[in-house]
Amino acid sequence: MKPIFNTVQNLMSLGLHGMAVAYERQLETPALLKEAFDTRLGLMVDAENSERESRKIARLLKGARLRESEATMDSIEFKASRGLDRNTVMTLGECDWLARRQNVIITGATGTGKTWLACALGNQACRLGRPTLYRTATKLFEEISLSYADHSMPKLRRQLIRAELLIIDDLGIGGIDAQLGPFLLDVIDQQSQNGSLLITSQYPKEKWYDLFSDPTIAVAILDRIVHKAHVIELKGESMRRVKSRRRSEERQART
Repeated sequence: MKPIFNTVQNLMSLGLHGMAVAYERQLETPALLKEAFDTRLGLMVDAENSERESRKIARLLKGARLRESEATMDSIEFKASRGLDRNTVMTLGECDWLARRQNVIITGATGTGKTWLACALGNQACRLGRPTLYRTATKLFEEISLSYADHSMPKLRRQLIRAELLIIDDLGIGGIDAQLGPFLLDVIDQQSQNGSLLITSQYPKEKWYDLFSDPTIAVAILDRIVHKAHVIELKGESMRRVKSRRRSEERQART
C-alpha cells in the first residue's frame, strides 16, 4: 500500500487534489480497475478539471460579494405583472453581452426585485468564469471619497478593473454629489473600456440626468452607460410583500 499512499501524497503535493481523490476512488471500485490505463487516466484528468473549475467558481463568487448570494437564474420569478420577459433574461444569462462589453440597466420601484435579479446575473457570470464585483452605489461612492482623501485612487482603480462585470446597485439614492462626479466618471469610463456595467435604480434612466449636480459630467457618464445597454423595467407589487404573504400562507396551511 505504500507506493499507492506515496502516489496519492505526490498528487496532493502537486496540487492535483481532484486526481488524487479520483485515483483513490478507482482503487476502491473493482470495475474501474478493469478499465484500460488511458480510460482511468482520462477519468482522473476529468475529475481534476472539474475540481479546479469548482474552486474557480467558488473563488469568483466569494470575490464578487453579491448581496443576495442565493440568487440564481433558476430562482427568478417570471410573471407578466413584473414586466420580466423570460427569453430576454435567459439570453442575458448566457453572458454574451459581457463579451461585447455591453451593459444592463434594471429599474423599478423599491422591492420589485432589482437587487435579486442583478445578483442572479452576477452569480451566472461567475459560474461562466467572468470576474464580477458587486457594490451598492452608496458603498462605491464612500470608497471613491475615501480613496480620494487618502490618495489611494489608483489602488481602487486596480481593484475595480479586475472585474469584467461591475454591479452598481441602487444608483441615485440621495443624489450624486458634485465632488464625486469626476471620480465616478473616471470609474465608469474605465469600466466601459475594460468590461461591463450592471446598474439598478429606482429611477427610470430618463431621469438619471437630474441626479447629477454637474450637467457636463451627467452627459459624459450617461453616454457611457446607456447607449449600449439592455434595459429591464420591473413593475408590479413589491416582491418582499409577495414573499412575506406567501410564507404567512404556508404557515397557516401547516396549522
